Amino acid sequence: MKTSIYILKGVAIFMLSAILFSSCKEEQKKEIPPPAEITVVSVIQKDVPIYKEYIGQTYGLFDIPIRARVHGFLEEIHFEEGSTVKKGDHLYSIDPQSYKANVAARKSEIAQAKTLLVKADSDLKRYKPLAEQNAVSQSDLDNAQAQYDASKAQVDAAQANYELANIELGYTEIYSPIDGIIGKTKAKVGEFVGQDPNPVILNTVSDVSEINVEFFLTERQYLIFVKEYLLLHETGEIKKEKQNLELVLADGTTFDHKGSVIFIDREINASTGSLLVQARFPNPKKIIRPGQYAKVKVEITTLIDALLVPQRCIMELQGQNSVFVVKDDNIIESRQITIGENIGDLRIVREGLKPGEKVVIDALQKVGTGLEIKPKLIEFESKFKFQD
Repeated sequence: MKTSIYILKGVAIFMLSAILFSSCKEEQKKEIPPPAEITVVSVIQKDVPIYKEYIGQTYGLFDIPIRARVHGFLEEIHFEEGSTVKKGDHLYSIDPQSYKANVAARKSEIAQAKTLLVKADSDLKRYKPLAEQNAVSQSDLDNAQAQYDASKAQVDAAQANYELANIELGYTEIYSPIDGIIGKTKAKVGEFVGQDPNPVILNTVSDVSEINVEFFLTERQYLIFVKEYLLLHETGEIKKEKQNLELVLADGTTFDHKGSVIFIDREINASTGSLLVQARFPNPKKIIRPGQYAKVKVEITTLIDALLVPQRCIMELQGQNSVFVVKDDNIIESRQITIGENIGDLRIVREGLKPGEKVVIDALQKVGTGLEIKPKLIEFESKFKFQD
């Protein structure tokens, strides 16, 4: 009887244990969460233009300084600062009184010299027949001839001085030499101008219908620039390609019009190790002004079938770059990559990835090697616009 009781107790304990074990397994199954849904993108494969950027400064097509070519007190200003002026527009007036007096004095010198010339001519005409009759010596005739020649030269000199005085008088009125935009005047009415330390350059007029941009290349950059961007003839002459440069403005925007190289200096500056290059850009809306700083963007070459991923997919640690790659079985793998140039919000991957592979773009802190995920493939909308 006791044996039966023990058997029943054992069966009961076994059944209870089995129930508890089954319940624990079900609870464990319930505790394992399903794979997380993680956003991924495919590796992009494109032909990518590679650019180099050089810091440059802008200048007008012509930047003409307006100089006071004579000294005196500034009497009038005939323009509005910062306005557009036309060639021949009246800009400044310098007090002309002393120059008018000089013109009058030079005019009187002409009259005096002509009077002496008349007398010398009369004496020469009188001496010539007398010398033929030996009534006067040859030396007297020679003196009369010399006096006539000197008087004639004096008239010419007086006439030249008179013309110079008129030119200087004309310099008291200053006119614009070109069409353009005039800047802030460096002298005000009443100031003495035209002689250091007083203002000599009164203003500058700039033609901004086109803009010149000057930038400098190191010797190494120059060699790359010539080999990749410019065409080099067998004769050694550099042929400049047209309208291939872009201008990136201070606000990060790209200027609407492309430009071209117009000038490369003949030598590298020995003290700075750099070479001056000048590019020209159309400026029909006159947005660009002289003195701005901008980046000249040069397309050096094109990478064929380059691999790209969004910049935010890449993690950097101690100089090593890596991405999380999703394998075919949806398991995460951390993979080191070798990166190249930035292309807008994308980055070129030179080594470590294959076309069509999927990489994690969001929730990088929530994933790791060996984790199973549920990939959600999206198409990354880059702000960089590829040229077709």
